[in-house]
Amino acid sequence: MSDTGPTQTSTPTGNGYRVLARKYRPKDFSDLMVGQEPMVRTLTNAFETGRIAQAYMLTGVRGVGKTTTARILARALNYKTPEIDKPTIDLRIPGEHCQAIMEGRHVDVIEMDAASHTGIDDIREIIEQVRYRPVSARYKVYIIDEVHMLSTQAFNGLLKTLEEPPEHVKFIFATTEIRKVPITVLSRCQRFDLRRISAADLVGLFSTILEKEGISAEPEALAMVARAAEGSARDGLSLLDQAIAHGGGRVEAETVRGMLGLADRARIVDLFEHIVRGDVTAALSEFGAQYEAGANPVVVLTDLADFTHLVTRFKYIPDAANDPSLSEIERVRGREFADSVAVSTLSRIWQMLLKGIPEAENSSRPAGAAEMVLIRLTHAAHLPSPEEAARRLADFSGNEGQRPPAPNGNGANGGASRPVSPPQSPLNARGTEISSPSVPAGGPTAMLQAVASTAPSHMPVGRTEERPAEKPQPKVPVNSLDDIVELCTKNRDPKLKALVRNFVRLVKLEPGRLDMRLTDGGPNTLPGELGVKLKEWTGIHWIVSISKEEGAPTLVEADNNAREARLTDARADPDVAAILAQFPGAKITDVRIRAAEEENETEEAPAPATAESEEGDILPGDDIEL
Repeated sequence: MSDTGPTQTSTPTGNGYRVLARKYRPKDFSDLMVGQEPMVRTLTNAFETGRIAQAYMLTGVRGVGKTTTARILARALNYKTPEIDKPTIDLRIPGEHCQAIMEGRHVDVIEMDAASHTGIDDIREIIEQVRYRPVSARYKVYIIDEVHMLSTQAFNGLLKTLEEPPEHVKFIFATTEIRKVPITVLSRCQRFDLRRISAADLVGLFSTILEKEGISAEPEALAMVARAAEGSARDGLSLLDQAIAHGGGRVEAETVRGMLGLADRARIVDLFEHIVRGDVTAALSEFGAQYEAGANPVVVLTDLADFTHLVTRFKYIPDAANDPSLSEIERVRGREFADSVAVSTLSRIWQMLLKGIPEAENSSRPAGAAEMVLIRLTHAAHLPSPEEAARRLADFSGNEGQRPPAPNGNGANGGASRPVSPPQSPLNARGTEISSPSVPAGGPTAMLQAVASTAPSHMPVGRTEERPAEKPQPKVPVNSLDDIVELCTKNRDPKLKALVRNFVRLVKLEPGRLDMRLTDGGPNTLPGELGVKLKEWTGIHWIVSISKEEGAPTLVEADNNAREARLTDARADPDVAAILAQFPGAKITDVRIRAAEEENETEEAPAPATAESEEGDILPGDDIEL
């Protein structure tokens, strides 16, 4: 990338200082060759053959050169010198309109920011102006940046003009959100996807610019800036400007690392080694040292994920080690890990980091969250891979399946005893003989003993009588809905108690199973909640299902029925009827059945005549509670 004008010294003093991203903006197609070769080749061939489209759509991430490419394209369309008067991609000699176009002040090259001009009125203004020929240039060029921000009405208003514009009008659109552009607009444009610039190209670009600026830089520092730019030249140059200021005119790895909050790449590799070895203490100590040195916990995890990805790439693409943005320790030790660490382990570390990085980002304590992620990673290093676990299980199953059956002490065929043959050597899952029936290290060990069989004489040797499995018994007996309500009261769950009493009709109840019917208004989540609580309170698993049978009345319905029955019996009592007749307007509100103890105490107590006289007379209209 070069500047066609004289080199300007980048010093913080002086009013003419321009940031690097503006000062070294590309001015012709030769500068655009940095990372955008396919687009340049396509435009070169189109200009040479005269196949110039009426509209172009430039898309890509921020900072890859969309607006700059649009200006260069407008300059190529209107290129004119005393010797050349036609569209061309050879822009080494500045033409009549080049300087004004690149500075964004040419009268025939209209730039519009769609983020601030989104409405149909702005598009109507363009439609009215396209009828007039350019003032001095060959084409009137409309550059619309962030075109995806236009409203639907604006897009619709532009369609007809975009499809059949006048011969002197060209449209160039730029956007970072190509999916938000209507397909009807895309179909009328030639689309160019500007690629992310590789880290190697960015390092070369930074080196060239710093050489022109007379600033020294360490290669490792430039590699850090290139990685942080994530394929954006503008982001990278902005960071480079900041690094120059931060380092006092020098770009050094240590200052860039502190500016970006990065950890030393060598220390990231050391942290990775502790993780794959399963050394939790060493991993946490290394992370703590990096954190105290100023490293961001989220950045540490992100760098760890990047190195995991790098090691995995080395397994399949050995030439990836030639990337100039990699440090020597990443290149050497990355290859070593690629040869020694299994792909399944790398994949597991990658997946756990992808889940752990958002946890650390959203946590109020990022350092603690990052440490928990590292603990999970180191713990998983001791776990066998799925293939190894399956192999161990198969070997263990094979050993168990080949054990000789226990001798039958009762003896079959009339109870005659038979000699017991010596135990045979067990076979593993592959059918080969092994020296001992022990399972692989770390696997479960079965402690079996040969015991006398208790099977009846009519059963064949080696088989036992099948007995029905005993149902698990709850630690708290549950034989009715009242027992369930009592559990709700005991465990202080009034909400569930009320739901059971009002909406549950019992169909069948046995240990571990409850069949019921919900009344109208009963929540559909009640069976699930009831099953969870019963398991918690009784210690056994419960199956709670909804039955189609009518079932018994709910506890509330049963209480109401019993109350109505007591009221009916009370009204039929002659004494009560006489009292009601004696006091017109009196009514029975409730009937209470005394307990046996209370009745005995009442029988032994003196007659309550004195208490009645103290209470006063009963007046008409009073309620009598029996």
